[in-house]
Amino acid sequence: QVQLVESGGGLVQAGDSLRLSCVASGRAKSNYVMGWFRQAPGKEREFVAGIRWSGGSTYYADSVKGRFTISRDNARNTVYLQMNSLKHEDTAVYYCAADGNAGNSNFYTHQGYYEYWGQGTQVTVSS
Repeated sequence: QVQLVESGGGLVQAGDSLRLSCVASGRAKSNYVMGWFRQAPGKEREFVAGIRWSGGSTYYADSVKGRFTISRDNARNTVYLQMNSLKHEDTAVYYCAADGNAGNSNFYTHQGYYEYWGQGTQVTVSS
């Protein structure tokens, strides 16, 4: 079992930055993939970014490439999502996700791939 706790959301203006954190506790995570998803009101949950715990390979949605950076801190069991140049359309609840099988990166964008989820943190970007 893995527990995920997100933090760092808030209300910011367009162009500002935020850093989300996801602390993962429980099982060893050497073969895990960690992901960030978001869900805006009235829309489906969508993939934002992913990272392999071992090796640190990263993956991004086209909509956030060049603005968002995912990273992890092994010592703190924490995954971060640094969000720069925020836009109004980035407004959503952001969820951290994890799965113990980092085998096929082609599936990282699918929420069904992930077994564990955090409770979400709200990010609101005013225009």
